[in-house]
Amino acid sequence: MTNSDLAEQIGLSPSPCLRRVRQLEAEGVILGYVALVDPQTIGLSVSAFVRVRLDQQDDQHLRTFEMAISDFPEVMECYLMSGDADYQLRVLVESLTAFEDFLRNKLTMIEGVAQVTTSFALRPIIYKTALPLEH
Repeated sequence: MTNSDLAEQIGLSPSPCLRRVRQLEAEGVILGYVALVDPQTIGLSVSAFVRVRLDQQDDQHLRTFEMAISDFPEVMECYLMSGDADYQLRVLVESLTAFEDFLRNKLTMIEGVAQVTTSFALRPIIYKTALPLEH
């Protein structure tokens, strides 16, 4: 959306609107801008949700896992969790063979990984990127 369109939509003139946007960027409210690409159209058709349990949950093991996982381009999201698993990942790959390669040669090679449980998404029902700002 252009600044002019945004200004019109929120009832401001373009200059104050742009100032507010720049302020939100500077404050870290707006983290960046992206283009949303349909993964299927570029051959990334397998979406897996992976729960990982570590053999120890001390700061060093958590840090080791988090540093290692941040280097894997297949990992789209990673959350430190409460409950049965220490982490939940969303992994995106082109095939089951590619997922097996990721699992065997990357994820389970991280020191301290004790258990991995995977569920494969059959199809998305809801996928949102806009935040629920009307609260």
